[in-house]
Amino acid sequence: MKLTLDSSTFNDLQAKFTAEIVTRIKIKLQEAGVEPDQLEDLTAGIALSIAGVIDDLAEIEADGVEVHPYLTFRTDDETLVHWGENAYTYEQVYGAMRKLFHSAR
Repeated sequence: MKLTLDSSTFNDLQAKFTAEIVTRIKIKLQEAGVEPDQLEDLTAGIALSIAGVIDDLAEIEADGVEVHPYLTFRTDDETLVHWGENAYTYEQVYGAMRKLFHSAR
């Protein structure tokens, strides 16, 4: 596989990835019967927690081994696109939340 630095493609794919995570969290919370007045706050809290792990903001250590994720996206069978540093899905959660909870109002 070829690792390619492409910030524009990475940004677009990361935004879609983050929006999908936020959407799936909301759906699962709704399926679990979470009250509508709690849905937005719980979705945001869970999404931000997951984003912090993806972005390597949370310290992860298991059995004495530090774990440092590095997000890439496969654009075809031979190419991985990256940003050149840690992902920033945490920052994109807010935009995804706005679209999901406030664009239809």
